Amino acid sequence: MKHARRIAVPIGIAGVAALALTGCVGDAPADPSAAPGGSAPAGGEGCEAYADYGTFEGAEVDVYGTILDPEAALLNESWAEFEECTGIDVVYEGSAEFEAQINVRVQGGNPPDLAIFPQPGLLASVVESGSVLPAPEPVVANAQEYWTEDWQNYGTVDGTLYGAPLMASIKGFVWYSPSVWEENGWEVPTTLDELDELTATIAESGAMKPWCVGFGSGEATGWPGTDWIEDYVLRTAGPDVYDQWISHEIPFDDPAIVEAMDRVGELIKNPDYVNGGFGDVTTIATQDFGEAGWPVTEGECAMHHQASFYEGLWPEGTTVAEDGDVWGFILPGTEAGEAAVTGGGEFVGAFSDSEEVVAVQSYLSSAEWANSRVSLGGVISANSGLDPANAGSPLLQSAVETLQDPETTFRFDGSDLMPGAVGAGTFWTAMVDWISGEDTETVLGQVESSWP
Repeated sequence: MKHARRIAVPIGIAGVAALALTGCVGDAPADPSAAPGGSAPAGGEGCEAYADYGTFEGAEVDVYGTILDPEAALLNESWAEFEECTGIDVVYEGSAEFEAQINVRVQGGNPPDLAIFPQPGLLASVVESGSVLPAPEPVVANAQEYWTEDWQNYGTVDGTLYGAPLMASIKGFVWYSPSVWEENGWEVPTTLDELDELTATIAESGAMKPWCVGFGSGEATGWPGTDWIEDYVLRTAGPDVYDQWISHEIPFDDPAIVEAMDRVGELIKNPDYVNGGFGDVTTIATQDFGEAGWPVTEGECAMHHQASFYEGLWPEGTTVAEDGDVWGFILPGTEAGEAAVTGGGEFVGAFSDSEEVVAVQSYLSSAEWANSRVSLGGVISANSGLDPANAGSPLLQSAVETLQDPETTFRFDGSDLMPGAVGAGTFWTAMVDWISGEDTETVLGQVESSWP
C-alpha cells in the first residue's frame, strides 16, 4: 500500500449512498454550449450538476493506478453518475505493478489517458520524461481553491502543476482496544516519553506484548518500517530537519536521523515489546502488514502503528469507535499538544489533453468528487471542500479535521518524496535488514550511498 497500494481485503466501513452533487468545477464555462463537447449532458434528473463538463457520447477515458478491489469498485462507483450524465466511459485499470509498469507503458508509447500516482517522487520522475502534460486551467483553479500550498507543491515540478491531489491518509495512528485498556488502567499517552513509559508498563504487566508489527508487503516489503522512521524524524527532529532529510540537504544518515531510528528501535527491536501474536522480533520482516494489527482484537498485543486507511483492514465485523473493538490515537510528539503528522496521497497526471480527458481530470480535482468518494467509505481527502461529516466513521472524520486544521504541521510521506530508487527501493530493503539485526548506522549509511 504505502497509503495507496490497495490490497484485496474486506472494507471494514459500510458504504453509504453517494451524494447528490450540486456544484461545478474550477473555471469551467458556465454556459453548457461552451463546455468541452459543446452541448448539455443528455442524462436525466440530477445531471444539471455536470452541465459544465459537456457531453461526450461514446467517449472513453482510461485511468491507471495502484488501487485494487474492493477499493477499485468504490472508485468506479464514485464517478458513475458523472459517466451517466456526460456520456464518458471511465475505464479504470488497477495494477500492483504500477510503479514499474507506468514507465514501461510511457516508454512503449502506450500511456493511459490519466494515471493516479501514489508518490510525488514517481510523478516527478515521469514528468521528467516529457510525457506528462501540465494540468489544464480548471484543474489548476481547483487545486488553488481546495488544497493548501504544500499539497499543491507535491504535484508541482519546476513551478508547473502536473498532478492535482486526489485522496489522502494520515500516517502515525496507534490502534488499540478501548475495553482492554480500560480493564488494565492504561491511558492514551500525550508525549513520546509517556508512550515509552506505557510500553514498559504493558510489558511488565505480562498481560500481552505491547506492540504487534508487520513489514511484509510483497515486492514492497519494508515500507511500513519507513513510516515509523518518518513519524519519529518529524516529531523528534522537527519539520525543518525532515524537509532537509527528504531533499538530501543533509545526509540520509545524519545524526538526527540516527537518533530517531534508534528511538523506534527501542520499541520494535526489543524482544520484550514485540511481536504480539506472531513470535519474536524477526517475524516483523515477513509478517504481512494488512493483518499485522489483528492481534489487537485478540488480546495478544496492545498497540499497532499504522495509517488511517487501516480502518478498512480490520477483520470483518470489527467496530471502530471510542467504545468499540478498536480505536486509534495519533502518535504524540515530544511535547503534549504538538500537532505534527505525516501522511500520504495520490495525484492525477494526464498523458492526453483531449476534451473528455480534461473533463474527467477536472471532475477528479473537484470538491464534488471528493465528497462523492469519501461518502462511500474507507478513504479521506485533504480537499478543503470536503465535509468531514461525509467520512465513513468518527475516526476518519477526526482525520479529515486534522488535515483541514491550519494549526496542523503536515508533511508528506518522506519516502514517497525521495527518488524512487531510494524511497521505493533501498529505504525499504534497509528497514528489512535493520529489523533483521543490522545496526542503525550501517543501514542508514547504505541508503545514503545509494542516493542518486
